[in-house]
Amino acid sequence: MRRSQEFEIIRDPLWSNIRVEADAAAVVDTEPFQRLRYIRQLGHAFLVYPGATHTRFEHALGAYHLAGRALSLLSQRGALEGIDAEEANLVRLAALLHDIGHYPFSHALEEAGLPSHEALAAEHLAHPDLRAALELSGIPDAARRIAELISGRSQSPLQGLISGSLDLDKIEYLTRDARMCGVPYGAVDVDRLLHSLALVTLKNGARCIGIHEKGASALESLLFAKYQMYRNVYWHHAVRSATAMFKRLVREAIAAGELDPAWIARTTDEALMESLRRLSSATLAERLRRRRLYKRAVDLPATEVPENAGSWIAEDPDLTALVEDRIAAELGLGRGEALLDFPAKPEMLALDLPLMTRGGEVEAAQVSLQPVAEMLHQSARRLRLFVAEQRKVDWSQIVALAERTAEEMRAAVGSEKPLL
Repeated sequence: MRRSQEFEIIRDPLWSNIRVEADAAAVVDTEPFQRLRYIRQLGHAFLVYPGATHTRFEHALGAYHLAGRALSLLSQRGALEGIDAEEANLVRLAALLHDIGHYPFSHALEEAGLPSHEALAAEHLAHPDLRAALELSGIPDAARRIAELISGRSQSPLQGLISGSLDLDKIEYLTRDARMCGVPYGAVDVDRLLHSLALVTLKNGARCIGIHEKGASALESLLFAKYQMYRNVYWHHAVRSATAMFKRLVREAIAAGELDPAWIARTTDEALMESLRRLSSATLAERLRRRRLYKRAVDLPATEVPENAGSWIAEDPDLTALVEDRIAAELGLGRGEALLDFPAKPEMLALDLPLMTRGGEVEAAQVSLQPVAEMLHQSARRLRLFVAEQRKVDWSQIVALAERTAEEMRAAVGSEKPLL
């Protein structure tokens, strides 16, 4: 992108014209940021929703756009008193770069046990091209400070715009994902939310991003939009089948020394899939390419599973793989042909946002919706067993496995007693 003026205008299907200032345009031109053009926002969701081929690149630009709008509205109301232009500009750049450390195929590889993309941000920000571009902003120590904002460790009062219950990332991806998937579920009252943002002072004197009472209904719309998108898009059964297959494929390749996690963190969707298709264990990669997804042998709502059961399925991929292979053998299937899935992301519906009342008082958190959020998270989750070839499985046996603790499961897979 050539720059002959102090800013560029990028046309976007969601936000129309996005004005990109010169310092941000320099960041966009770097190799690490251009890599985001080739990382799909929703991983394997395009196998279910054909329009879901949008990328982290346009999402990052959208987050940058919303950061500019939010800061402008806060400034107009005089809420940024005491915050200099440098810090506000740093937040804009952090919004642009919040996904710079992302792996190929969305969050699947984090589920597979690799470090979070937030943790990898500092490494990507240290890239010579990106570091040089950030130096053009004139902000001292910009890379380190942006990494702190991305990881939620910054002391900036504006931290909540980048990482928090109502960060701009969530507003952007819900709106864009719904549009590109062609579903009505992600409707968010964006204007109302942005106009309701406030910089509040807590009892301990700390300042942080909160929301005005008048935006409470818009906050509710965000909560339900997230729930609907997780239930109908992100955790759709076919999307989760493809995700489970992909996780197993990559984990096997890493364990065999055929792929380097450090390389995976720097590559793109297609480069990774091309490498996976060349491996000796390429059967899963070929099935993904041809959309020959594993089918559901068990599919249960989390409400049918005892509370806190099955946490090891999401938290311990090594143990889960051992259990899966034992299940596969007992069902007459090959290694890796039975996959358990019980996604958990309680933070997806977290609500820890300070609320400013119409009288100007600040309540510590918007706690009234928290029980609803927990109920919605439970409602969105499903315990599934995917199999390469259809088998009849008693669902109660899978629930019984989920009820065991991680320690009990390790002992069970180490014994010769059947699991099912």
